[in-house]
Amino acid sequence: MGTVQHVVISVDAMGGDRGPATVVAGIADSARKNPEIAFILHGPKAELEPLVAKRKELAGRVTLRDATGVVSMADKPSQVMRNGKGTSMWSALESVRDKEATVAVSCGNTGALMALSMIRLRKLPGVDRPAIAILWPSRNPQGFNVMLDVGADIKANARDLLQYALMGSSYARNGLELERPRVGLLNVGTEEQKGGAELKEAHDLMKAQADADGYDFVGFVEGGDIPGKRCDVIVTDGFTGNVALKTGEGTASLIGDLLKEAFAYSPLSRISSLLALSSLTRLKKRIDPRRVNGGVFLGLNGTVVKSHGSADETGVSAAVKLAFQLARSGFSERLAARVAARLEESDASAVATDAPSPQDAAGKKDAK
Repeated sequence: MGTVQHVVISVDAMGGDRGPATVVAGIADSARKNPEIAFILHGPKAELEPLVAKRKELAGRVTLRDATGVVSMADKPSQVMRNGKGTSMWSALESVRDKEATVAVSCGNTGALMALSMIRLRKLPGVDRPAIAILWPSRNPQGFNVMLDVGADIKANARDLLQYALMGSSYARNGLELERPRVGLLNVGTEEQKGGAELKEAHDLMKAQADADGYDFVGFVEGGDIPGKRCDVIVTDGFTGNVALKTGEGTASLIGDLLKEAFAYSPLSRISSLLALSSLTRLKKRIDPRRVNGGVFLGLNGTVVKSHGSADETGVSAAVKLAFQLARSGFSERLAARVAARLEESDASAVATDAPSPQDAAGKKDAK
């Protein structure tokens, strides 16, 4: 048998609400399911060594990087930017920056992770604002839709939204294997006259750029289309996207709790729950936020997957699975190439616009 060629994932073992034991359990679950994954694990070596040693699935597949500092959920991004060196989060990003790993995964502070990612990995040339993209369970055949931004930056102008369309469609193409994703722009209605001036401008830009960027633009979409089948990628600003994300997670949790209450109401309902057990299990998996855990930072020189801070073993494993899929597809390199191509087109267009017309040139010659 040939040697397994590993895809290396850099993992921040600290910063999550449940501690490093949960992170190690999550990567062990991933290792058991997929022999192609190897890990660089960042955190206090003395604490991580015994946790890794207990997991036979991780034997020979984990490199430990000693990093004694920890970024807490309470730390402000500005503080972490100044004093983050030596933390497990900084160290995890360094492994991607130094090309030792393809993707970084962290359960830590979102704001701090984005701030450090922008410092250590830098934005792709031509990208003004990075975005966080998530997978949202949907009625589409692929089972998920991509939505971005969900919280990297609360602001977004028309140009930013256009860039999100480019990055989101590239993510859908590589992460969901959709050859030509359908992109929608989130608004309060589907009519073209709805929304503010910047949304209307973004609408026109995204429509004009669709063929060049390899997506189909479906126009404005509403909140009900986020889990629907009208489009594959939903573009919005970080404020709106984050509110929608937290609302969706809360609703999924509420539905789960209400179903438990309903089936525990009486002896007859408990018997009914046993009869419907297989269907209920499928529904639980379908709406379980842990199984689609992982927001992807787009627009950087390297891929970063942000796992929920409260992620359990299943959630961490899901984030690692997403990181592996993106690494194996060469997503980071493909997105960089697409953004670079867009930048070249923009520069060529600007040069063509600035160049004098034949009539202008003739006029200047006559004037001379």
